[in-house]
Amino acid sequence: MRSHNFFHVTFAFLLCVQFSAFAQKKAIFIIVDGIPADVIEKVATPTLDAIAGNKGYTRAYVGGEKGTYSETPTISAPGYMDLITATWANKHNVWDNDNQSPNYNYWNIFRIVETQKPDLHTAIFSTWLDNRTVLIGEGKAGDFTLDYAFDGFELDTVKFPHDDERQYILNIDEHVSTEAARYISEKSPDLSWVYLEYTDDMGHGFGDSEIFYESVRKADRQIAKIWNAIQARKTLGEDWLIVITTDHGRDAIKGMDHGDQSERERTTWMVTNAVALNEKFTKNDPPVIDITPSILKHLGISIPEHLIYEMDGTPFIGDISACDLKADLQGNNLVLHWKAFQKSGEAEILVSFSHEFKNGGKDLYEKIGSVALKKQTFQITLNEQQLKAYQQNGLIKVVLKCPLNTLNCWYKPKSEN
Repeated sequence: MRSHNFFHVTFAFLLCVQFSAFAQKKAIFIIVDGIPADVIEKVATPTLDAIAGNKGYTRAYVGGEKGTYSETPTISAPGYMDLITATWANKHNVWDNDNQSPNYNYWNIFRIVETQKPDLHTAIFSTWLDNRTVLIGEGKAGDFTLDYAFDGFELDTVKFPHDDERQYILNIDEHVSTEAARYISEKSPDLSWVYLEYTDDMGHGFGDSEIFYESVRKADRQIAKIWNAIQARKTLGEDWLIVITTDHGRDAIKGMDHGDQSERERTTWMVTNAVALNEKFTKNDPPVIDITPSILKHLGISIPEHLIYEMDGTPFIGDISACDLKADLQGNNLVLHWKAFQKSGEAEILVSFSHEFKNGGKDLYEKIGSVALKKQTFQITLNEQQLKAYQQNGLIKVVLKCPLNTLNCWYKPKSEN
Protein backbone atom coordinates (compact mmCIF):
# COMPACT_ATOMS: atom_id res chain seq x y z
CA MET A 1 0.00 0.00 0.00
CA ARG A 2 1.23 3.49 -0.85
CA SER A 3 2.03 5.72 2.07
CA HIS A 4 1.04 9.35 2.55
CA ASN A 5 4.67 10.19 1.78
CA PHE A 6 4.10 9.03 -1.81
CA PHE A 7 1.39 11.62 -2.30
CA HIS A 8 3.49 14.32 -0.68
CA VAL A 9 6.43 13.52 -2.96
CA THR A 10 4.19 13.37 -6.02
CA PHE A 11 2.60 16.70 -5.16
CA ALA A 12 6.02 18.27 -4.64
CA PHE A 13 7.18 16.88 -7.99
CA LEU A 14 4.17 18.36 -9.77
CA LEU A 15 4.85 21.69 -8.14
CA CYS A 16 8.44 21.57 -9.41
CA VAL A 17 7.25 20.78 -12.93
CA GLN A 18 4.78 23.66 -12.80
CA PHE A 19 7.48 25.98 -11.46
CA SER A 20 9.86 24.95 -14.24
CA ALA A 21 7.23 25.60 -16.89
CA PHE A 22 6.40 29.12 -15.75
CA ALA A 23 9.58 30.35 -14.05
CA GLN A 24 11.53 33.10 -15.78
CA LYS A 25 14.35 31.48 -17.75
CA LYS A 26 17.91 32.72 -17.26
CA ALA A 27 21.23 31.45 -18.60
CA ILE A 28 24.92 32.04 -18.03
CA PHE A 29 28.00 30.41 -19.51
CA ILE A 30 31.48 30.66 -18.03
CA ILE A 31 34.72 29.95 -19.86
CA VAL A 32 37.70 29.18 -17.61
CA ASP A 33 40.70 29.25 -19.93
CA GLY A 34 42.98 26.36 -20.80
CA ILE A 35 42.16 23.54 -18.37
CA PRO A 36 42.36 20.00 -19.79
CA ALA A 37 39.87 17.41 -18.61
CA ASP A 38 42.41 15.34 -16.66
CA VAL A 39 43.31 18.39 -14.55
CA ILE A 40 39.74 19.43 -13.74
CA GLU A 41 39.10 15.81 -12.73
CA LYS A 42 41.95 15.58 -10.23
CA VAL A 43 42.03 19.07 -8.69
CA ALA A 44 39.56 19.77 -5.89
CA THR A 45 36.78 21.98 -7.27
CA PRO A 46 33.94 21.92 -4.73
CA THR A 47 31.91 24.60 -6.51
CA LEU A 48 31.97 22.79 -9.84
CA ASP A 49 31.11 19.56 -8.04
CA ALA A 50 28.11 21.22 -6.38
CA ILE A 51 26.88 22.64 -9.67
CA ALA A 52 27.28 19.34 -11.50
CA GLY A 53 25.58 17.19 -8.89
CA ASN A 54 25.33 13.56 -9.99
CA LYS A 55 24.98 13.98 -13.76
CA GLY A 56 26.14 17.45 -14.78
CA TYR A 57 29.79 16.71 -15.60
CA THR A 58 31.09 15.31 -18.86
CA ARG A 59 34.21 15.25 -20.92
CA ALA A 60 33.83 17.29 -24.10
CA TYR A 61 35.94 18.29 -27.06
CA VAL A 62 37.14 21.23 -29.11
CA GLY A 63 39.08 21.43 -32.37
CA GLY A 64 36.38 20.47 -34.84
CA GLU A 65 36.30 17.08 -36.53
CA LYS A 66 39.94 16.10 -36.80
CA GLY A 67 41.24 15.67 -40.33
CA THR A 68 38.12 17.11 -41.95
CA TYR A 69 36.94 20.46 -43.30
CA SER A 70 35.92 21.58 -39.79
CA GLU A 71 39.27 20.98 -38.03
CA THR A 72 39.89 24.03 -35.84
CA PRO A 73 43.02 25.11 -33.92
CA THR A 74 42.88 24.41 -30.17
CA ILE A 75 43.46 28.09 -29.47
CA SER A 76 41.46 30.43 -27.25
CA ALA A 77 39.71 32.82 -29.64
CA PRO A 78 38.65 30.05 -32.05
CA GLY A 79 37.36 28.14 -29.01
CA TYR A 80 35.28 31.07 -27.79
CA MET A 81 33.91 31.60 -31.29
CA ASP A 82 33.09 27.90 -31.61
CA LEU A 83 30.96 28.22 -28.49
CA ILE A 84 29.10 31.44 -29.23
CA THR A 85 28.30 30.63 -32.87
CA ALA A 86 27.81 26.85 -32.59
CA THR A 87 30.08 26.49 -35.64
CA TRP A 88 33.69 25.55 -36.30
CA ALA A 89 36.39 27.77 -37.79
CA ASN A 90 35.62 26.78 -41.38
CA LYS A 91 32.49 28.89 -40.90
CA HIS A 92 33.20 31.56 -38.28
CA ASN A 93 36.70 32.18 -39.72
CA VAL A 94 38.56 32.84 -36.46
CA TRP A 95 41.82 30.86 -36.57
CA ASP A 96 44.01 32.57 -33.97
CA ASN A 97 44.02 35.12 -31.16
CA ASP A 98 45.41 37.88 -33.40
CA ASN A 99 44.55 39.35 -36.81
CA GLN A 100 41.01 38.04 -36.61
CA SER A 101 38.48 38.42 -39.41
CA PRO A 102 35.29 36.86 -38.04
CA ASN A 103 32.60 35.96 -40.53
CA TYR A 104 29.65 37.64 -38.85
CA ASN A 105 27.22 35.99 -41.25
CA TYR A 106 27.31 33.12 -38.76
CA TRP A 107 25.35 34.72 -35.95
CA ASN A 108 26.51 34.44 -32.35
CA ILE A 109 24.23 33.70 -29.41
CA PHE A 110 23.97 37.34 -28.33
CA ARG A 111 22.94 38.50 -31.79
CA ILE A 112 20.27 35.81 -31.93
CA VAL A 113 18.92 36.71 -28.50
CA GLU A 114 19.00 40.46 -29.11
CA THR A 115 17.27 40.02 -32.47
CA GLN A 116 14.69 37.39 -31.57
CA LYS A 117 13.86 38.72 -28.09
CA PRO A 118 15.24 42.28 -27.79
CA ASP A 119 13.52 42.72 -24.42
CA LEU A 120 15.89 40.21 -22.84
CA HIS A 121 18.78 41.62 -20.83
CA THR A 122 22.30 40.58 -21.91
CA ALA A 123 25.63 41.01 -20.14
CA ILE A 124 29.31 40.15 -20.43
CA PHE A 125 31.98 40.05 -17.71
CA SER A 126 35.33 39.43 -19.34
CA THR A 127 39.07 39.63 -18.75
CA TRP A 128 39.58 40.18 -22.49
CA LEU A 129 37.95 43.09 -24.31
CA ASP A 130 38.08 41.40 -27.72
CA ASN A 131 35.45 38.90 -26.63
CA ARG A 132 32.86 41.65 -26.97
CA THR A 133 34.34 44.02 -29.54
CA VAL A 134 35.74 41.49 -32.01
CA LEU A 135 34.23 38.03 -31.46
CA ILE A 136 30.70 39.02 -30.52
CA GLY A 137 31.26 41.95 -32.86
CA GLU A 138 29.18 44.52 -31.01
CA GLY A 139 28.55 47.33 -33.47
CA LYS A 140 29.88 45.21 -36.35
CA ALA A 141 27.88 41.99 -36.46
CA GLY A 142 24.45 43.52 -36.92
CA ASP A 143 22.55 46.27 -35.16
CA PHE A 144 22.70 45.24 -31.52
CA THR A 145 24.54 46.04 -28.32
CA LEU A 146 24.79 44.15 -25.07
CA ASP A 147 22.88 45.71 -22.21
CA TYR A 148 25.84 45.60 -19.82
CA ALA A 149 29.56 45.14 -20.40
CA PHE A 150 32.21 44.84 -17.70
CA ASP A 151 35.49 44.32 -19.54
CA GLY A 152 38.62 45.95 -20.93
CA PHE A 153 40.51 46.02 -17.64
CA GLU A 154 43.62 44.48 -19.19
CA LEU A 155 44.09 47.91 -20.80
CA ASP A 156 43.95 49.76 -17.47
CA THR A 157 47.59 49.72 -16.37
CA VAL A 158 46.92 52.20 -13.57
CA LYS A 159 44.39 50.15 -11.64
CA PHE A 160 45.91 46.86 -12.79
CA PRO A 161 49.67 47.46 -13.29
CA HIS A 162 51.16 44.70 -15.42
CA ASP A 163 53.68 42.36 -13.84
CA ASP A 164 55.70 39.45 -15.17
CA GLU A 165 54.01 36.99 -12.80
CA ARG A 166 50.63 37.85 -14.35
CA GLN A 167 49.19 38.65 -10.93
CA TYR A 168 47.28 41.49 -12.59
CA ILE A 169 45.28 38.95 -14.61
CA LEU A 170 44.31 37.16 -11.40
CA ASN A 171 43.26 40.51 -9.96
CA ILE A 172 41.15 41.23 -13.04
CA ASP A 173 39.53 37.79 -12.81
CA GLU A 174 38.65 38.57 -9.19
CA HIS A 175 37.27 41.95 -10.26
CA VAL A 176 35.22 40.41 -13.07
CA SER A 177 33.81 37.53 -11.02
CA THR A 178 32.91 39.80 -8.12
CA GLU A 179 31.04 42.16 -10.41
CA ALA A 180 29.29 39.29 -12.17
CA ALA A 181 28.02 38.06 -8.80
CA ARG A 182 26.88 41.54 -7.78
CA TYR A 183 25.16 42.26 -11.07
CA ILE A 184 23.37 38.92 -11.13
CA SER A 185 22.18 39.49 -7.57
CA GLU A 186 20.83 42.95 -8.34
CA LYS A 187 19.86 42.93 -12.04
CA SER A 188 19.42 39.26 -12.98
CA PRO A 189 20.40 39.44 -16.67
CA ASP A 190 18.74 36.89 -18.94
CA LEU A 191 21.92 35.84 -20.77
CA SER A 192 25.47 36.37 -19.50
CA TRP A 193 29.01 35.37 -20.44
CA VAL A 194 31.80 35.31 -17.84
CA TYR A 195 35.38 34.80 -19.03
CA LEU A 196 38.32 34.08 -16.68
CA GLU A 197 41.90 33.95 -18.00
CA TYR A 198 44.38 33.35 -15.19
CA THR A 199 44.38 29.54 -15.42
CA ASP A 200 45.70 29.65 -18.99
CA ASP A 201 48.46 32.07 -18.02
CA MET A 202 49.62 29.73 -15.27
CA GLY A 203 49.48 26.81 -17.70
CA HIS A 204 51.67 28.63 -20.19
CA GLY A 205 54.06 29.77 -17.50
CA PHE A 206 54.40 26.62 -15.40
CA GLY A 207 52.73 23.73 -17.23
CA ASP A 208 51.50 20.78 -15.19
CA SER A 209 52.43 21.99 -11.75
CA GLU A 210 51.08 22.90 -8.35
CA ILE A 211 51.00 26.55 -9.41
CA PHE A 212 48.69 25.65 -12.30
CA TYR A 213 46.52 23.45 -10.08
CA GLU A 214 46.20 26.24 -7.52
CA SER A 215 45.00 28.60 -10.26
CA VAL A 216 42.21 26.11 -10.98
CA ARG A 217 41.23 26.10 -7.31
CA LYS A 218 41.18 29.91 -7.34
CA ALA A 219 38.91 29.89 -10.39
CA ASP A 220 36.57 27.52 -8.56
CA ARG A 221 36.36 29.99 -5.67
CA GLN A 222 35.61 32.81 -8.12
CA ILE A 223 32.82 30.77 -9.68
CA ALA A 224 31.45 30.16 -6.16
CA LYS A 225 30.60 33.86 -5.88
CA ILE A 226 28.59 33.67 -9.09
CA TRP A 227 26.92 30.40 -8.15
CA ASN A 228 25.88 31.78 -4.78
CA ALA A 229 24.29 34.77 -6.51
CA ILE A 230 22.41 32.44 -8.86
CA GLN A 231 21.21 30.32 -5.95
CA ALA A 232 19.78 33.42 -4.32
CA ARG A 233 18.03 34.46 -7.55
CA LYS A 234 16.48 30.99 -7.87
CA THR A 235 14.63 31.54 -4.60
CA LEU A 236 12.88 34.45 -6.32
CA GLY A 237 11.25 32.19 -8.90
CA GLU A 238 13.89 32.18 -11.64
CA ASP A 239 14.97 29.11 -13.60
CA TRP A 240 18.74 29.36 -14.12
CA LEU A 241 20.87 27.32 -16.49
CA ILE A 242 24.61 27.54 -15.94
CA VAL A 243 27.19 25.94 -18.23
CA ILE A 244 30.90 26.07 -17.41
CA THR A 245 33.61 24.91 -19.78
CA THR A 246 37.08 25.59 -21.10
CA ASP A 247 38.36 26.54 -24.54
CA HIS A 248 41.17 24.01 -25.03
CA GLY A 249 43.35 21.48 -23.26
CA ARG A 250 47.14 21.43 -23.10
CA ASP A 251 49.98 19.44 -24.62
CA ALA A 252 50.79 16.09 -23.07
CA ILE A 253 54.52 16.71 -22.62
CA LYS A 254 54.70 19.64 -20.20
CA GLY A 255 51.21 21.10 -20.29
CA MET A 256 52.50 24.51 -21.33
CA ASP A 257 51.29 24.69 -24.92
CA HIS A 258 48.25 24.07 -27.09
CA GLY A 259 47.00 24.71 -30.61
CA ASP A 260 47.40 21.31 -32.25
CA GLN A 261 45.18 18.25 -32.44
CA SER A 262 46.58 15.92 -29.80
CA GLU A 263 44.03 14.13 -27.65
CA ARG A 264 44.89 16.16 -24.54
CA GLU A 265 44.63 19.48 -26.40
CA ARG A 266 41.24 18.47 -27.80
CA THR A 267 39.77 16.90 -24.65
CA THR A 268 37.90 19.42 -22.53
CA TRP A 269 34.90 19.25 -20.18
CA MET A 270 31.53 20.75 -19.31
CA VAL A 271 29.78 21.33 -16.01
CA THR A 272 26.09 22.24 -15.83
CA ASN A 273 23.19 22.29 -13.42
CA ALA A 274 20.78 21.28 -16.21
CA VAL A 275 18.34 18.57 -15.18
CA ALA A 276 16.90 17.44 -18.52
CA LEU A 277 20.20 16.22 -19.96
CA ASN A 278 19.87 13.96 -22.97
CA GLU A 279 22.23 11.30 -24.30
CA LYS A 280 24.15 13.89 -26.29
CA PHE A 281 25.58 15.00 -22.93
CA THR A 282 25.48 11.82 -20.89
CA LYS A 283 26.93 9.39 -23.44
CA ASN A 284 28.48 11.28 -26.36
CA ASP A 285 31.22 13.61 -24.99
CA PRO A 286 29.61 16.69 -26.56
CA PRO A 287 31.56 19.31 -28.52
CA VAL A 288 31.72 22.91 -27.31
CA ILE A 289 29.42 23.90 -30.20
CA ASP A 290 26.51 22.21 -28.38
CA ILE A 291 26.38 24.89 -25.69
CA THR A 292 24.72 27.71 -27.66
CA PRO A 293 21.79 25.63 -29.01
CA SER A 294 21.28 24.22 -25.50
CA ILE A 295 21.11 27.68 -23.95
CA LEU A 296 18.77 28.96 -26.66
CA LYS A 297 16.51 25.96 -26.07
CA HIS A 298 16.44 26.69 -22.35
CA LEU A 299 15.57 30.33 -23.01
CA GLY A 300 12.78 29.29 -25.39
CA ILE A 301 14.27 31.14 -28.35
CA SER A 302 13.53 29.88 -31.84
CA ILE A 303 16.49 29.95 -34.21
CA PRO A 304 15.64 31.25 -37.70
CA GLU A 305 15.70 28.49 -40.30
CA HIS A 306 18.52 29.95 -42.41
CA LEU A 307 20.71 30.08 -39.29
CA ILE A 308 19.90 26.66 -37.94
CA TYR A 309 20.81 25.15 -41.32
CA GLU A 310 24.37 26.33 -40.61
CA MET A 311 24.68 25.59 -36.88
CA ASP A 312 26.86 22.57 -36.20
CA GLY A 313 25.82 22.11 -32.57
CA THR A 314 22.99 20.02 -31.13
CA PRO A 315 21.14 20.73 -27.85
CA PHE A 316 22.19 18.50 -24.97
CA ILE A 317 19.06 19.36 -22.95
CA GLY A 318 15.56 18.16 -23.73
CA ASP A 319 14.49 15.61 -26.28
CA ILE A 320 16.25 15.40 -29.64
CA SER A 321 15.69 13.15 -32.64
CA ALA A 322 19.25 12.58 -33.83
CA CYS A 323 22.85 13.79 -33.85
CA ASP A 324 26.19 13.26 -35.59
CA LEU A 325 25.18 13.60 -39.25
CA LYS A 326 27.96 12.58 -41.64
CA ALA A 327 28.09 12.64 -45.44
CA ASP A 328 30.23 10.80 -47.95
CA LEU A 329 30.31 10.63 -51.74
CA GLN A 330 30.91 7.13 -53.06
CA GLY A 331 31.08 7.36 -56.82
CA ASN A 332 27.89 9.18 -57.75
CA ASN A 333 26.13 8.13 -54.54
CA LEU A 334 25.63 10.54 -51.64
CA VAL A 335 25.66 8.43 -48.48
CA LEU A 336 24.47 9.79 -45.12
CA HIS A 337 24.76 8.39 -41.60
CA TRP A 338 23.48 9.70 -38.26
CA LYS A 339 22.75 8.52 -34.73
CA ALA A 340 19.03 8.30 -33.94
CA PHE A 341 17.57 8.85 -30.48
CA GLN A 342 13.97 8.92 -31.68
CA LYS A 343 13.00 5.48 -32.98
CA SER A 344 9.81 6.59 -34.75
CA GLY A 345 9.09 9.32 -37.25
CA GLU A 346 10.78 10.53 -40.40
CA ALA A 347 13.38 13.10 -41.37
CA GLU A 348 13.49 15.23 -44.51
CA ILE A 349 16.79 15.43 -46.37
CA LEU A 350 17.75 18.68 -48.07
CA VAL A 351 20.87 19.46 -50.07
CA SER A 352 22.46 22.57 -51.50
CA PHE A 353 25.40 22.83 -53.85
CA SER A 354 25.92 26.56 -53.37
CA HIS A 355 27.81 28.39 -50.62
CA GLU A 356 26.39 31.90 -50.69
CA PHE A 357 25.60 32.00 -46.98
CA LYS A 358 29.21 32.76 -46.09
CA ASN A 359 28.98 35.96 -48.15
CA GLY A 360 25.65 37.04 -46.68
CA GLY A 361 23.60 35.40 -49.43
CA LYS A 362 21.05 32.62 -49.46
CA ASP A 363 21.66 29.00 -50.44
CA LEU A 364 18.98 27.19 -52.40
CA TYR A 365 18.12 23.84 -50.80
CA GLU A 366 16.23 21.07 -52.54
CA LYS A 367 14.49 18.15 -50.87
CA ILE A 368 15.96 14.87 -52.09
CA GLY A 369 14.00 12.48 -49.94
CA SER A 370 12.54 11.38 -46.62
CA VAL A 371 13.71 8.54 -44.44
CA ALA A 372 12.73 6.76 -41.24
CA LEU A 373 14.94 8.09 -38.47
CA LYS A 374 15.61 4.63 -37.07
CA LYS A 375 17.37 3.57 -40.29
CA GLN A 376 20.24 5.95 -39.44
CA THR A 377 21.39 5.90 -43.05
CA PHE A 378 20.30 7.18 -46.45
CA GLN A 379 21.72 6.86 -49.93
CA ILE A 380 20.82 8.56 -53.18
CA THR A 381 22.41 8.64 -56.62
CA LEU A 382 23.05 12.24 -57.66
CA ASN A 383 21.84 13.19 -61.12
CA GLU A 384 24.00 14.79 -63.78
CA GLN A 385 22.94 18.34 -62.89
CA GLN A 386 23.66 17.80 -59.19
CA LEU A 387 27.06 16.31 -59.90
CA LYS A 388 27.94 19.25 -62.14
CA ALA A 389 26.93 21.71 -59.41
CA TYR A 390 29.07 19.81 -56.90
CA GLN A 391 32.07 19.84 -59.22
CA GLN A 392 31.71 23.58 -59.79
CA ASN A 393 31.45 24.53 -56.10
CA GLY A 394 33.47 21.76 -54.45
CA LEU A 395 31.02 20.93 -51.67
CA ILE A 396 27.60 19.53 -50.84
CA LYS A 397 25.69 21.00 -47.91
CA VAL A 398 23.29 18.54 -46.29
CA VAL A 399 20.43 19.23 -43.86
CA LEU A 400 18.52 16.55 -41.94
CA LYS A 401 15.22 18.04 -40.73
CA CYS A 402 14.06 15.86 -37.86
CA PRO A 403 10.88 16.24 -35.79
CA LEU A 404 12.77 17.52 -32.72
CA ASN A 405 15.95 19.08 -34.11
CA THR A 406 17.81 19.89 -37.31
CA LEU A 407 21.28 18.66 -38.27
CA ASN A 408 23.67 19.78 -40.97
CA CYS A 409 27.00 18.73 -42.40
CA TRP A 410 29.14 19.24 -45.50
CA TYR A 411 30.72 16.84 -47.88
CA LYS A 412 34.08 18.08 -49.16
CA PRO A 413 36.82 15.93 -50.71
CA LYS A 414 39.65 15.30 -48.26
CA SER A 415 42.10 17.06 -50.57
CA GLU A 416 40.08 20.26 -50.07
CA ASN A 417 39.64 20.02 -46.29
